[in-house]
Amino acid sequence: MTNREREQATLNFKRPEGRGTVAETFYPWVLTTNRFKEEGMPAEIADGAKDITNNIVGNKANQTEKYLAVEWGQGVMEYETYLGFDPVRRIHFVLPFRRFEEKIVEETDEHIIKQDIYGRQVIRNAGSDLELDYKPVIETQEDWDRLKEHADKELEEYFTDEQIEAAYGPLVEGHERGDYSVRLNIEGFFWVPRELMGIEAHMFAFYDKPELMHDINEYILKVYQTKLLKVIDLIRPDVVYFMEDLSGKNGSMVSPDCFDEFVGAYYKRLIPLFKEHGAGNVFVDTDGDFAQLIPNFMAAGVDGFLPMDVNAGMDIVAVREQFPTLKFIGSFNKLEIAKGPEAIDREFERILPVIRGGGYIPGADHQVAPSASLSDYKYYISKLKEIMKQAGADLQ
Repeated sequence: MTNREREQATLNFKRPEGRGTVAETFYPWVLTTNRFKEEGMPAEIADGAKDITNNIVGNKANQTEKYLAVEWGQGVMEYETYLGFDPVRRIHFVLPFRRFEEKIVEETDEHIIKQDIYGRQVIRNAGSDLELDYKPVIETQEDWDRLKEHADKELEEYFTDEQIEAAYGPLVEGHERGDYSVRLNIEGFFWVPRELMGIEAHMFAFYDKPELMHDINEYILKVYQTKLLKVIDLIRPDVVYFMEDLSGKNGSMVSPDCFDEFVGAYYKRLIPLFKEHGAGNVFVDTDGDFAQLIPNFMAAGVDGFLPMDVNAGMDIVAVREQFPTLKFIGSFNKLEIAKGPEAIDREFERILPVIRGGGYIPGADHQVAPSASLSDYKYYISKLKEIMKQAGADLQ
């Protein structure tokens, strides 16, 4: 059984040969890899596992990588396989209005205002390392119209068929051979307007500026239906997941009706196309407690969720009982890793019924925190390999 076949079986409610997939939920946190390096991990391994936004704007020679983000995933896969995880190639597709060069807008004795890589202006006061939101990317329809003009130019320059082939094509042979699975990360229809407007303005916009919200999401949909489908045709990712983060510890940030109009309606127009063009499972990445919206997500075509945030109250055992066909990645309480082997063992016992039921790749319920030592993380991985021999054991 190849690595790709193993992941497909693990997620699709089949009993994999030998054991289920052993993989992490997300790419690592730099503070954690820095600690691991201090504790003996080779520097080239730790430093190669960069965050998705590192070194992809500014003066980098390969500017296409800022949108068709592929190269960064090689270092992450090498880091994970060094630790003993199964090979997963993580790739990204960035919308053409979501990357800008960082630059200083204003500098005085009292503060520095800069533009970040997302086009927002942030302010840092003298004597502080804290950056605060200062000016969002868009505040009016006119702002968005100008941003669309910029995006149209970026599409012409960086999203040609030849550039898509050059970026993602080198992964096809190894993926078809089964050397690794592929997870494609994209930004969702709640995530993007929030990032453009800022959190508070975004919440008001559902009621005050619904036309602007739909205009933004229609543009996103158009880019995905034209450019992203070419990526999916080429690479046929095993998992495509939308970044959304539309819930907090106390529940969803939007009502089911709001979700259906501004998010779910776009999923319904897009997810069937993903499947037709060769995507495997479609997941949603949302932290917090989103239980109220699970029926709405499923009705819109979503197959599963990550990371299933334990400390926000997402109980994977209870959710599986209520929604037996739902698939998961994550849901291992990341804070338990730092507590050592006994705590790790107890956490695996908690999620074991879902592992045995199939449709589940366990992993940390977000990036592993720097409170975890390298030795405890290695114990967690060894235990994960052992317990995944029971993946799908209860399937008929």
